[in-house]
Amino acid sequence: QGRFTLLRDSRTDGSFLVHHFLSFYLQAGCKVCFVALLQSFSHYSIVAQKLGLGTVPAVGTAGRGRGGRGSPCWVSGEQAVPGPDTPSISCSESPSDLRALFDLVRVSLSAAGSGAWAGPVLLLDDLSVLLGLGATPVALLDFIHYCRALVCCQLKGNIVVLVHSSEDSEDEENELVVNSLCHHSDLILWAEGLATGFCKDVHGQLKIIQRVSLQQAGQQDLVQLYQYKIQDRNVTFFARGLSAAVL
Repeated sequence: QGRFTLLRDSRTDGSFLVHHFLSFYLQAGCKVCFVALLQSFSHYSIVAQKLGLGTVPAVGTAGRGRGGRGSPCWVSGEQAVPGPDTPSISCSESPSDLRALFDLVRVSLSAAGSGAWAGPVLLLDDLSVLLGLGATPVALLDFIHYCRALVCCQLKGNIVVLVHSSEDSEDEENELVVNSLCHHSDLILWAEGLATGFCKDVHGQLKIIQRVSLQQAGQQDLVQLYQYKIQDRNVTFFARGLSAAVL
């Protein structure tokens, strides 16, 4: 409870981590506020069914994502489908002011009857899209700060956020947001593409960083490194150099 997890990807697509956390928290009976900025609801529903979740529960739309493909939404856990009565906002109306999006998060997670759930969870995919819509780094970091105060501190829930990054990127605003979130995260899952290029047996590597230094001053963070292969219904992890192709 009260943990902030950052999903970061470089030179690869880290969305498989989002699907894992979405299915994990829903199967655990948590009340999930899912802000999906990148893909449509049907995309997440299809992937969830492949992961054995069944039908993704109720959803309320909240604007459009990059290229009009995705729509931010909140998942309440009740069996329903998107309809005209679901809460909705448009992130493109005032991208520099994310108070409307925060209000949607606050209302959906603080609604009556929340005690029946295992715990509140805020899941965002992908925060970098808001920069493309015109939001400033300061507005994004303020939004995350208020979400942490609400979800992690007040409601004793968890937050999971995906961001894209590139060490040689010229997008200084995006890198500023990514580095700031890294400093405040309790756990970082960093998916990276292989430096050697494409490999059919190894799709990338995952760096797991436990931020021990946040709780114990002077202590070094714990870092674990695995390689992985994405399959149709799951992801296989293994130590470096121990893929099926090598063995």
